[in-house]
Amino acid sequence: MARKTEQTWIRSAIALCCLFLCFAAKAEEEVEYKMDMGAGLGGCFYLGDGNGVPFSNLSVMGALTARRIFNARMALKTNLAFGHIHGTTDGFLPTDAYSKTPEGGLPTKVHFSRNVLDLGAQFELNFWGFGTGVGYKGNSPITPYILAGIGITVGMGGGASACAGMNIPVGLGVKYKLKPRVNIGFEWTMRFSTTDKLDATPEGTQLKDPYGIKSGFLKNKDTYSFAMFFITYDMFPKRRKCNN
Repeated sequence: MARKTEQTWIRSAIALCCLFLCFAAKAEEEVEYKMDMGAGLGGCFYLGDGNGVPFSNLSVMGALTARRIFNARMALKTNLAFGHIHGTTDGFLPTDAYSKTPEGGLPTKVHFSRNVLDLGAQFELNFWGFGTGVGYKGNSPITPYILAGIGITVGMGGGASACAGMNIPVGLGVKYKLKPRVNIGFEWTMRFSTTDKLDATPEGTQLKDPYGIKSGFLKNKDTYSFAMFFITYDMFPKRRKCNN
């Protein structure tokens, strides 16, 4: 009888330990989400005939983002961004690159100030699995990432005609999980456009091929950059097998 009682106690203890481990594992389980949405704010600059120095002539930009999360390492982000670009030649461009004189005419100073509207999508690849850091999956609450994609750029304002073209964004960033559903980070992208009219002026397009160099798909085109801080909120938890 004593032996049976001892075995019963041992079985009960094992069952309680298993039950405790199950509750502990459940408590440590990381909830995954299908997407996040948020906003970003930062600086914008242009690289072209009116500015050749990165982060020079910096202006403000803002963006709304929505990210479809495939897993802890991969996501597809869409953005609607708006920024301001401006620049000046400081008197170095010829007045007419196609004139018969060797110099192309006397140097002239050209200044422009325009707005850009950017609608695009980028594929993001995290260096480490991104998550809260709890549970058995070993995800990290902070990770750097790289991105690339495609988009549409519209240039407007500044007294010149509107223009549009494609853009190819390439960049990198870092994201941090501030809370289980709140993420913050910083992202820098270069956006290579297929148009040379983002720097148009009221008088025309003096900055379009000012040296008479033939342009290609991306050759001699305008480039702009977004550098922004962002905050996003996770939405739509994924279904977990243990609850189905």
